[in-house]
Amino acid sequence: MSIATVFLLLGGLGLFLYGMKLMSDGLEQVAGARMRSILEFFTKNRFIGMLVGILFTAIVQSSSATTVMVVSFVNSGLMNLYQAAGVILGANIGTTVTGQLIAFNLSDVAPLFVIVGVVMFMFSKNQNVKKMGGVVLGFGILFMGLSTMSDAMSSLKESPQILGLLQSLTNPLAAILVGFLVTAVLQSSSATVGIVILMANQGMLKFVICPFLILGCNIGSCVSALLASLGGKKEAKRAAWIHFLFNLIGSTIIFGILMLAKNPISELFMSISGGNPGRAVANAHTTIKIAEVILLFPFMTWVVKATYKIIPGEDRKPENDYQLKYISNTATPAVTTAVVDAILELQHMGELARTNLKESMETLCNPNPKQIEKVYEREKYIDYLNREITDYLVKISTMKIPMADARLVGGLFHVANDIERIGDHAENFADSAKERLEKDIQFSEKAVTQITDMTDMVIRALDYALDMFSKRNTEHMKEVLELEDSVDEKERKIQKSHVKRLSKGKCTPEAGMIYSDTVSGLERAADHATNIAFAILEPENLDDPDEEGE
Repeated sequence: MSIATVFLLLGGLGLFLYGMKLMSDGLEQVAGARMRSILEFFTKNRFIGMLVGILFTAIVQSSSATTVMVVSFVNSGLMNLYQAAGVILGANIGTTVTGQLIAFNLSDVAPLFVIVGVVMFMFSKNQNVKKMGGVVLGFGILFMGLSTMSDAMSSLKESPQILGLLQSLTNPLAAILVGFLVTAVLQSSSATVGIVILMANQGMLKFVICPFLILGCNIGSCVSALLASLGGKKEAKRAAWIHFLFNLIGSTIIFGILMLAKNPISELFMSISGGNPGRAVANAHTTIKIAEVILLFPFMTWVVKATYKIIPGEDRKPENDYQLKYISNTATPAVTTAVVDAILELQHMGELARTNLKESMETLCNPNPKQIEKVYEREKYIDYLNREITDYLVKISTMKIPMADARLVGGLFHVANDIERIGDHAENFADSAKERLEKDIQFSEKAVTQITDMTDMVIRALDYALDMFSKRNTEHMKEVLELEDSVDEKERKIQKSHVKRLSKGKCTPEAGMIYSDTVSGLERAADHATNIAFAILEPENLDDPDEEGE
């Protein structure tokens, strides 16, 4: 075996892995956001979740991408473990589509896919076309890599030592170990299955041992999800363990069946595959996965419960209770859920700011030292979230996230700033409450009634705004715009009424300054609420985006 053959084999493997990644990443960017929405919506029922998992994995051509996304969903609280189990089952079947495509041996037309992909990617100005060009290019590179590896393996066949070594692999347990190690290193079960298909076609591997290599691939494919869960919450770790236990238990059962009827099963697969060893490997891969799902689907509740034994207890809260609720600051964000996590965390931050705004105005109208301190403490939490979320947004803005998500990131920076500013206004109101308490500054009953009414209007506007932001809909657009106008009109009336009270000596200068600043602060808080409502809506969803997006 020459060094050139080794380089050819490694180069072909590199092309295959790069093509697979290019295709998978491109599909995630083009369809990831839409498929994610489908995944969120259709996972209430485990069986439907399994079908969606099959569809999603077949489209993105990566069970690792699906399981890592599921781990991220569980970590964010978007999906519980029982829902995740169904999607994971589906991902295990969907991943076999790649093997079936490889078995068709499209190497002869691979250059056509490459040139078409290059033309789409380099010469189109439409971003969707460019991304699809990357998918087509990846598909072509993948099969060119397979062709290169096939050529290298043809040379390897001439080496008696290599051929003897491969054909001496007759121990099923050793084959499982080899399949596991290769898949764990390559981080792609599709790559390992592709290599097995090529070797079977070249006569370098006896088909009877190939199903055992595939069982090893199944277990090795769990490594990606397990690694992705390391920095996540315990629920995320349990989701990764569901994937691992499913493949471990399923592979053990199938191993027993294969050991009982190894030769008849091998003959059956070769027969239904027209005597083509590569096609037989692909069919065996698909059949094994479907058999595992059928065998374990009724018992997945027990599998989920087993993960609570493996990963016991609950997540420990930090001593200062400042923590991100949805974003994991220790793990690399999953590209398909990174923006979802940011939106959920901003929603959490917005709810804290809303609570602070309400309580700060309550304590301003009826000063309470304990409530003032609560506002100050909650403001520290809001500032912490603002820093962490902003850092997170900077991180994901450099990632290759789905295009629909990438368009939202700029707006999310503005939302974080608007929520933080509402928090600052609440802190200012708490400062005023403290000053009223210390200096015994009195408000008239009418003044209290006026700013209480105005506060209710601002809180309603903020509630509508946060709902529009989190759901990305225009359901409350009319209410938000009407409330903004009403708050502006209310501020003008209150300020006018306030000037009259001052001129008649019914209000002290100290009280007047606090009151006027408070009314102005509430009006600005309403403006920030309006900004939040429209920050990440697509321009086509707005009747007048230039005006309403201000």
